[in-house]
Parts: sequence; C-alpha cells; structure tokens
Amino acid sequence: MASPEKIDRLQHRLRNLLGRPELSLGLIAFDRRANVEAIERARAVGKSLLLCEECAPTCPNRENSYYAGVFQGSDPVIVQDLKKSKTRTGYEHHLRKHGHRGLLLYPLHVGDQLVGLMELASPQPGDLNAFNAQRLSDVVPLFATTLKRNLDELEDHVQAVIKRKYTAIHPSVEWRFREAALNYLEEKERGELSPELEQIVFHDVYPLYGLVDFRDSSRIRNEAIRADLSDQLQLALDVINAAGQIRPLPALEEVGYRLARHLERIESELRSDDESGVLELLRRDAEPLFGQLETYGTDVAERVADYRGALDPELNIVHRRRKEFEQSVAALNDTISVTLDAEEERAQNMFPHFFEKFRTDGVDHSIYVGAELHEDGLFDELYLRNLRIWQLMTSCRIEWELARVKTDVPVPLEATHLILVQHQPLSIRFRVDEKRFDVDGAYDIRYEIVKKRIDKALISGTKERVTQPGQLAIVYSTASEAAEYRRYIEFLQGKGYFGPELEELALEDLPGISGLKALRVSIVSKDEADDMGPPARPSAHEIETVLAVDQT
Repeated sequence: MASPEKIDRLQHRLRNLLGRPELSLGLIAFDRRANVEAIERARAVGKSLLLCEECAPTCPNRENSYYAGVFQGSDPVIVQDLKKSKTRTGYEHHLRKHGHRGLLLYPLHVGDQLVGLMELASPQPGDLNAFNAQRLSDVVPLFATTLKRNLDELEDHVQAVIKRKYTAIHPSVEWRFREAALNYLEEKERGELSPELEQIVFHDVYPLYGLVDFRDSSRIRNEAIRADLSDQLQLALDVINAAGQIRPLPALEEVGYRLARHLERIESELRSDDESGVLELLRRDAEPLFGQLETYGTDVAERVADYRGALDPELNIVHRRRKEFEQSVAALNDTISVTLDAEEERAQNMFPHFFEKFRTDGVDHSIYVGAELHEDGLFDELYLRNLRIWQLMTSCRIEWELARVKTDVPVPLEATHLILVQHQPLSIRFRVDEKRFDVDGAYDIRYEIVKKRIDKALISGTKERVTQPGQLAIVYSTASEAAEYRRYIEFLQGKGYFGPELEELALEDLPGISGLKALRVSIVSKDEADDMGPPARPSAHEIETVLAVDQT
C-alpha cells in the first residue's frame, strides 16, 4: 500500500492541477462489502482525512453523513462549506475540527466494484466545486486502477500469511497438495462431470513424537481457582458481616450463612461445579445488595469498594491467582515454542520432513519423515537417525531455556520431557474436515493412543510417574529401539547434554496397551552447563560416526 510520503507527492500534484495550494488529499480502501458500514472496516491508504489511527471517529448516524453518499452512485459528493452545512454527523464534526471547510469525495470504481474513496478538502469554503470534479475525471480512473492493484497485491499477501500460519499444509508436503489440485483442474478441463480431489495419503513414514509438559499443572490450576473463589467469597462475606453489625437483619444473616458455607466447602475440596455455583450465588444474592448496603456507613462502603476493586475489570471476578498461572503457562509455552521453532529450522536443513506442534499446558510436537513425503522420493535412514539425535538435543536445549526464564514468571512451573519411540513406519492421511494429518489404519491408531496416554504412565510396581522434572523419559517397545537410543544417549553424555546415570524402567500397563518400557536420563542442569560452557553441537563427522556405529 502507498506510504504517507507518496500521498504527499500526489497531493502536491493535485494542488498544482486544481490551483488550490491548501488542498488536502486522503485515500480510503474498502473491503469487498461496499456500503456505509464498510467505513468502520476501511483502511487508510497512506493517510486519510477521516480515518484517525486507522479507524473512523464515532458516528452512530453515519448513514446521514456525506461519506454515505459515495455508496449511492459514481458521482462525486461536493460540499461548498462544511461550517454552513445542515449535515452535522460525527464525520463532518471531525473534518471541521481539523480545519476543513470545502470537501470533495470521489468514489473510486473499477468496473462495478467500489474499491475506495478519494478525499479532497480545503480550509477555504468554495474551493472545491463541480469544475474541480470535472478536471479530476481523467485522473480518478488511474487512482482507482492503482488502488485495485494494491488491494489485489495485499490480498495475495494476506492469503500467503493465512496459508503459512493458519492451515495444516506444511511446506514440506505442499508439493503433494499442488499435484492433487492440478490433477483436479485437469479433470475439469477434460469435461469430467464430478471431479473429486484425491485423498492425500503418505505411506511408510517414520514418526517421532516429543512432549514438554508441566508437572502438576492441573493441581496448580485448581489451587488458583480455589484461592480466587475463596478471596471473592471472603470479600463478599466481609461486606455482609459489616452491614449486619450496623443493621442486624435476618435476611443479611441468611446470605452470610450461605456465603460462609460455600467458603468452608471449597477450602476443604474444590468440585467441578463449585466455580459456577459460587459465582451464581454472588451475582444473584450478594452483589445486588451492595448498592444499598454501602449507604449504611463508611465501614461498609469501604468493604464494598474493596470487593469491587479486587475484581478483574474484564471478567468481573477475582482472577489474580488464575491470571498469574495463565501468564506463567503462556510465557513458558512461548519459550518452548520459540526454542523448538529455531531448532526445527535447523532440522529441516538436515532433511525435509513434516512437522507440527500443539500447545496446551506445555507443547508437544510430531515429526514424520520418509520417501513418500519427499517430492523426489529420496530418503535414507541416516536422516531418520539424525532427527532422533536432534530430538534428544532439542529436549535439553528447551530445558535450559525454561530454566533461564522460570524465575521471571509468577508461578515457576516444573517441566517434564518425554520422547516416544517407534521404529515401525506407518501411514498418515490428510483429514479434509479437520484440516490436519492423522494416522491411517487400525494398527497405526495404537500409536496415537499411546501418545495421548503415555505422559501419565507409572513405573511398574510404584506410584511414580515415568516423567520427572529435569529428566528425559524415552518410551519404547522393542529391544532394538532401546539399543539404538542407548548409543545416542552415551554419545550425548560425552557431549555434556546428559548426566552419567541411565535408568531402564518397565511401565505399568495402560488401558489397551501393555509391554512399554522406558529409558530415563537426567538433563544436565543449566548451572552445570554454564560451568562447562554450553555443550557444543556435535559435528557432522561425529554424528556420522555414531550413526555408522548404530548401523553395524
């Protein structure tokens, strides 16, 4: 889109063309829906006389303004003197406030589409008239065409951003979607009556899965909810009790009794329906009384003020502890996500692969790699093993970054790290209705079930979870998977990523899943890593060496 400097240059030329040295120029672009409501969603192109900081001034009766006239035809709207005009909506007031008296609004059409509006204004009444509008008739189409081209270019950029940021079509597999789309268009050109987009399925791809979770996040969230509800109940109870001291009314005592009962119960146990029940009690039976109760005296009025002051201005509830928890989770998730993205960019340079991540209380990621995912069908298991080492190293780097920022968040949550190993390749299919890839086939679904349940797995014969803060758990099924990862861990222990101890653990059966085992190793702490200097990334030669050993 045009810059303010370019608009200033156009303004200078129009001043010369019309002989009006004090002329002001503005340009507005409309979206696809061209009506008076579109002014609310319009954008200034470089600069606008009406739009202030990219939005129109408040104008409830905008349909009566001169700006509404540009949507009624292709003729310009001309105002000799805004000061003497009978039309006095918020838009005209805005223009007069900025010293504009004469006004000319020229709609910019390309074909039947209204793409924008040229604004011309002058501090001198009568400066803009039908003669000026006629002189502009040869210039206006150029403005309209240029604006349309800019809007089309902007739309292309918007679509590119949407495609890159909001859809599940990862760049590594975009070629396959393009291929399917071209086949679809060719079928239409051949006269096929009902061409269908073909299914996107990749067979024999190797999965890698990793998860960074926060220990006891559900318990900590519930404690935050309990604390906020208790605070709000206590503040409300303080109001009722203070009012009861001044006027001991049975009705106040009854409300206070129910507040106290709720407070006592949630402090001993928080049930799933307690939050809605407490808020309903406060909204229905306590808060409506506060307006009357604050007239009882200074003490009651102060307690009502304390109650209202404790409420979150947007949510209208006490939300301090929950907000601290949510801010902490968001900040730590951002750290995980940024670190993972940076490391993933390096991994893509090793070998192209499909990658996706999801954020909840923590971040999990999935990787698929194989010959069918590569446009040229190129693949070697060397690249798969390289990604497995990358995943181990990335877990450590995420832990170090979390340790760096953890002291800066209100609730310093502890992170756990898990990797799920599966040597057996599987198939993935793009689900059009969900706009994402999912595993395909009954056997492969077992892998998805394990992914959803494994973070809660316990060590056999104990109540201890396999995932522990500061450690990496590597869950596997077969002896060959364990042997491969032992080599990788030994390699990275020597590089300063992991501590010397390696645990080999059997896991309790999960619903529908049995026989899982795990390797667990401590991630070198940030302080230890700082003392030794940050672990160097293994060289290409070192990785090739350990992979060569693994293949023997």
